[in-house]
Amino acid sequence: MERYIFFVGAILLGGLFGYLLRVVYARISLANAEKMAKRIISEAEAKAEAKKKEGLLEIKEVMERERREFERETYHRRKDLENLERRLSQKEENLDRKLEILEKKERDTEHRERSLLHKEKIFQEEQGKLNQEKEESKKVLERLAAMSAEEAKKILLQSMEEEARREAALLAKNIEQEAKEQSEKKAKEILALAVQRCAADHTAEITITSVPLPNEEVKGRIIGREGRNIRAFEQLTGVDLIVDDTPESITLSAFDGVRREIARLALERLIADGRIHPGRIEEVVERVKREMEVRLKEIGEEIALEIGVSGLPVELLKLLGKLKYRTSYGQNQLQHTLEVAWVASTLAGELGADVNFCKKAALLHDLGKAIDHDVEGTHHQISADVAQKYGESEKMVNAILAHHEAVEPKSLEAVILAAADAVSAARPGARKESVEHYLKRIEKLEKIASSIRGVLNAYAIQAGREIRIIVEPEEIDDAGIAILAKDVAKKIEKELEYPGQVKVTVIRELRAIETAK
Repeated sequence: MERYIFFVGAILLGGLFGYLLRVVYARISLANAEKMAKRIISEAEAKAEAKKKEGLLEIKEVMERERREFERETYHRRKDLENLERRLSQKEENLDRKLEILEKKERDTEHRERSLLHKEKIFQEEQGKLNQEKEESKKVLERLAAMSAEEAKKILLQSMEEEARREAALLAKNIEQEAKEQSEKKAKEILALAVQRCAADHTAEITITSVPLPNEEVKGRIIGREGRNIRAFEQLTGVDLIVDDTPESITLSAFDGVRREIARLALERLIADGRIHPGRIEEVVERVKREMEVRLKEIGEEIALEIGVSGLPVELLKLLGKLKYRTSYGQNQLQHTLEVAWVASTLAGELGADVNFCKKAALLHDLGKAIDHDVEGTHHQISADVAQKYGESEKMVNAILAHHEAVEPKSLEAVILAAADAVSAARPGARKESVEHYLKRIEKLEKIASSIRGVLNAYAIQAGREIRIIVEPEEIDDAGIAILAKDVAKKIEKELEYPGQVKVTVIRELRAIETAK
């Protein structure tokens, strides 16, 4: 019995002990779970805080980016508004100038009308005097008994006819002289206005370009082993590289300005990159060529937009862009094209011609110079062929050909284009030439004049813009000097190339000398 009680008590004690163990284990597990939950919550809060900070940073970056974009757009809009205001200001100035010109024209017209009225009054007075003389002549003839009526009538008519012819010749001479003075004055005013409104800078370029080098070692890398790099570069660009003793410099030589510019940009990139070998050279040159195609188009678009001509094909825009890298007698051809466009548009506006046609003709008239290194023919013929290829009218083709007198001008606009081209080419400082070429031209000018029979001496003055010829008075009379001047002028036009105009002055002097003893 005692054993049974002890056994039962042991079981109860064991159960109690197991229960206590479970309770203790449960509490420990609960504590661990709470710790784990707190850790998880803490980590979640940390992650949430990090996410929050990242979100705030992203929001700040987006806001900063939006702010910069807004400021950039605001800046561009402000620039556009400034450009618009400047254009409006220029248009107002042009309108004011045109208004002044119109007022001046009105004053000139009123003055001319008053002059004509005054001349008409003088003519009527002279006619009255003529009628009075006629009556007096009749009275004199009536007193002559020995003269028949028919004879008296004939003498009277001859007298009246001679007097009328004399008066008419005098009047015609005065009118012709006045008209000539007025036309010359008006022409000078129009040309002066056109040149003043053409505010373009003069740029003179040559056929070589110098590229600076960071050090002398780069020359050897450009040449490459056994010259393979320089040969590859020259073959790909079509430009000659001149590596001489000039310190830290290399020279690019080519008549084609576009090729020279491509070579310059490619060489500068290769020097900056440092990797110079045939494969890299080919890669860089091809990339620069593609960029140059885009740049030429952009230049053409800018010029067309500045002049106000729209709708030009892409190829014509590229040719127009190439003129930036083309010179003639030291004159930049793109600058020359701009000058011709402004002068032609001004002259067209003053003379009532088609302004838009003249602007477009000015843009196209020298396009042949952009490709005359690759295409045979004169630049005006090439320009006309290009214009015809892209569907321009016969009137446009004629204007382009006539600006260098290849054909006769068939429109007022063609004459205006030729005049504008001459003004731009002949203005002071527009063109320059070497001393050797200048001396040869002066020598040939004097030689042409001296080759004509009867010429005693010939002198080229005013930098070759005038030739003065002294003739033998015994061989050439006063009437012959005018013929001689025309012959010399035509011979100069045919045999000599020169910018602007050459004035021919012929002098005939006859002296008689005696000595009193």
